[in-house]
Amino acid sequence: MNLIRRLLAGAGAVLVLATAGCTTARPDHTSDRSSGHAAHQYTYTKAQQAAIVAQAAAPVRGSEFRADCFSSHRRGDDPIVFPGQAGRSHIHEFYGNRTANASSTLQSLAAGTTNCSPQTDLSSYWTPTLYQNGVPVAPERVTVYYQGITDPTRAVAHPRGLRYVVGNALATGPEQNPAARWSCVGRTESGRDFLNCPPGTKLENYLDFPTCWDGKNLDSPNHRDHMAYAAGPTCPASHPVPVPRLELLITWPVNGGGLSLAGTRNGTNVIDAPGYTFHGDFFNAWDEGELRRRVADCVNAGYVCGTDGHPIQQ
Repeated sequence: MNLIRRLLAGAGAVLVLATAGCTTARPDHTSDRSSGHAAHQYTYTKAQQAAIVAQAAAPVRGSEFRADCFSSHRRGDDPIVFPGQAGRSHIHEFYGNRTANASSTLQSLAAGTTNCSPQTDLSSYWTPTLYQNGVPVAPERVTVYYQGITDPTRAVAHPRGLRYVVGNALATGPEQNPAARWSCVGRTESGRDFLNCPPGTKLENYLDFPTCWDGKNLDSPNHRDHMAYAAGPTCPASHPVPVPRLELLITWPVNGGGLSLAGTRNGTNVIDAPGYTFHGDFFNAWDEGELRRRVADCVNAGYVCGTDGHPIQQ
């Protein structure tokens, strides 16, 4: 888990405020209808990129807990960007809550089931589906870290129903998407585009979410302005509430080339998008009391906890 942080530690980035950004999709990949997808495009400024890189390089000093999840299903849906519009999105891989679809609400997720451990995490997480030589590949594991990166002793649990996106689905180059990092299990190399992992290794991706909330809104028109990356060790006045950072560590049982992502190009959904368009979504449906306990006992108290929410090292 510390590999990416070690590699980025020398980046020399200055911590500056950065608002979380993502662009997401539209109809199923065989359609060519106009989507209006460009309205969701987001390009990180250099200042925002520096903040994300610096935060990714920051060590987590004994302040985290996690959920271990698996791919649940695959759909051309996006409950955040295209709510109620089944099939409008490019293809996403959904993790955790088995009921997630275009019409998902907090109430429907709370009534569903999950393949995450712990079972009290009924949240839905989703990212674009990975393809190798045109064939979809499900991840073999998704570890969701909740980390005390920003002001950990004051961090609070994400409110139920909070939802936001991160990444840049319409990036035209690796420099436009600093939130995602590709690497190979057991190797030191990393990059913003796909790596050709050698035999005996597996492809993996680290996707980092923001750590500051505005304290008011569960969503925003572009699904990112209510969240921000921290400018230094504390949250900015515009987003004063620190929350644990989500970091998705996704591992696929593949190596070699022929890799692509589901995505959108010129208003049409495709399955040959480059690696630097990787992005992700989070819809919080944790059991409220259990999430608060884990934030208090692990993040605030400064312990590394396992999926049971109890310290595994002190």
